[in-house]
Formats: sequence, C-alpha cells, structure tokens
Amino acid sequence: MLVRPATIADLPGILEIYNEVVATSTAIYALHASTLDERRAWMDERADLGYPVLVAADKKKILGYSSFTDWRSAWGGYRFTIEHSVHVHVDARGRGIGAKLVKALFPFALHLGKHVMIGAIDAANAGSIRFHERLGFTRAAEFHEVGHKFGRWLDLAFMQRLLDEPGAQRNN
Repeated sequence: MLVRPATIADLPGILEIYNEVVATSTAIYALHASTLDERRAWMDERADLGYPVLVAADKKKILGYSSFTDWRSAWGGYRFTIEHSVHVHVDARGRGIGAKLVKALFPFALHLGKHVMIGAIDAANAGSIRFHERLGFTRAAEFHEVGHKFGRWLDLAFMQRLLDEPGAQRNN
C-alpha cells in the first residue's frame, strides 16, 4: 500500500468510498450521494488553496483518502486552524490505513504554517474517537442534537491536535 497525492484518475475510487460512508454511517452528515463532478470540485477547491488530497492505494484500488481545509474560513483569525477528513474503503478498515493517511497530512499542514488540526466526529462513534486519541487528538467540545440523519438526532464531537508547540508564534 502506498500513500500518495491523489490524481483526477483517483476520483472514482474516492467517490465510491465517500458515497458508501454517506449511505451507511453517520461519519458524514450528508444525506445524499455525491457525484463525480462534485468530488472534482472538492478536489479542485483544495488544490486552489494548496491543500493536499491524499490516497492510500494498492495495485487494485483506492483504499482510503484524507485531506484538510480551512476551519471557519470566513474569519481570518482562524487562518492557522484546519479541519481534516479521512475515510477508508469498507473492505480495508481496521488495517491502519486511516492512521497512515492522517499522519501523512501533518507535514503538509506544518509546512503551510498551520497550528491546530480539528476533527469533527459523530459523538456516538467510539471507534473514531479512540482512533483520533491514538493520533494525539483531544476532545475539545460536544454539540448535542446538531445533526439529523437516519431518523435520529446526532451529537457532534470536536477533537483537536496541536501540530506544533503550544503558543507557537506566528508572524502574520
């Protein structure tokens, strides 16, 4: 398995993973499947910002993907904070692929001068919360009944990880 920057040719594999997660879980609060054009716009938006989209791939298929984007981008005071996403193909879960994909984002974020990485996780997803804790994320907040999917209210947990030293200085 290789973790590498995604290409346009990877979009069908990314779309397959995304749509399976949307259809079967509360890891993404979207209610409808995405299209290839929507995933292309998602990838283009990150490229325009200089942000990575990474994939884990073997010789047969895309096993997972990760990326990050600005958190609360409307306000410049948050410019050193990003929110990541990571999803793994249903057939490849539990093999450490997600951890490799998230860890691979850290150097990109640091190179871009980012200070904090945020993860938004369904609060009932104990496995994802443990996964993030193993990667150095700590629980920062929980919002109750802010999502609704599959006929029920969903609580959203925010977890954060400092990418560099606490209080690290920034010049801009």
